[in-house]
Amino acid sequence: MKKDYYNVIGVMSGTSLDGVDLAHIQFHIKNKKWTFEILECETISYDSDWISILKTAVDYTENQLDELNKNYTKLLASIITNFISRHTLENLDAVCSHGHTILHQPQNGFTLQIGNLPEIAKLTQQNIVCDFRVQDVLLGGQGAPLVPIGDRILFHEYDYCMNLGGFSNVSFEKNNSRIAFDISAVNTVLNFYANQLGLDYDDKGKISRTGQCNSDLLNELNSLDFYKTPPPKSLGFEFVKEIILPMIERYSISVEDKLHTFTKHVSIQIALALNSFETQKNQKSMLITGGGAYNDFLIERIQFHLPEMQIIIPSAKILEFKEALIFGLLGVLKMREEVNALQSVTGAFHDHSSGVIYSR
Repeated sequence: MKKDYYNVIGVMSGTSLDGVDLAHIQFHIKNKKWTFEILECETISYDSDWISILKTAVDYTENQLDELNKNYTKLLASIITNFISRHTLENLDAVCSHGHTILHQPQNGFTLQIGNLPEIAKLTQQNIVCDFRVQDVLLGGQGAPLVPIGDRILFHEYDYCMNLGGFSNVSFEKNNSRIAFDISAVNTVLNFYANQLGLDYDDKGKISRTGQCNSDLLNELNSLDFYKTPPPKSLGFEFVKEIILPMIERYSISVEDKLHTFTKHVSIQIALALNSFETQKNQKSMLITGGGAYNDFLIERIQFHLPEMQIIIPSAKILEFKEALIFGLLGVLKMREEVNALQSVTGAFHDHSSGVIYSR
């Protein structure tokens, strides 16, 4: 379905469990150049029961996961339907939905995003494009990150596109190829410790700033094997649950010190990751999006380790809904039967058009 205008909704739920991001987007293509406008957008928070379920689902049995997938598909369908009704949206080409990642084990040829069952098209009475990661894993790829092709198409004016969400990931061009990979955990860990203080998150990194750095913990974190592995590479919550949190919990230090130390760890790994690919020392620009962009202490530490980097924090719509925006674009590319997953990024056998389409 190739045309020059698309009216879609992009839907994203990230590992930081902030909620479901929905963005109504209009895409135009002219002379092979894409432009976009983000119109209505909002984040629908999960209630406490759903947060608890999504946090623990990594340990579910296969039968429990099947039941969870059905229930979450119904929840997601109701969130999408209410969004459409609330904003009186009409003539949508599709709803392009990522779903919510529960398991991500590309090394085992497996990834699971719930909320992508065929029933969602009937429940919403919309065309649905979804389940973008599975095909890439079956083709030998990491299934992640998928956002970089959107960075190339929509945000090419920046040297680097950095997302600071549940995990940090970066995307950039090198030798006419898009390079992208996950760097480290971010809000999956920072929010975990903020929760211990009765907070949803550490507002602007104010609590992290008050802590002290534990050099032994910092050194142990920085020595993890994952950071020595060349891309393509990606992370799932299993990495946090099985490696990061047990490591931090071995240290009898305050929550403030844990937050402070881990924030420094994140900034160091970001700088190391970028510097390992950098060949020129002239000033570069980096667009930062995701919830971590609001963490002033984290941004300051990144700037400290990358003093020549021009850091750009965009408008709130792009900052908060960039992933929903790009999954909207991935859905459009799928409908056009065009490439939306890059071999150079995921390590798949070849570029391909990933996802499935369910008709209303």
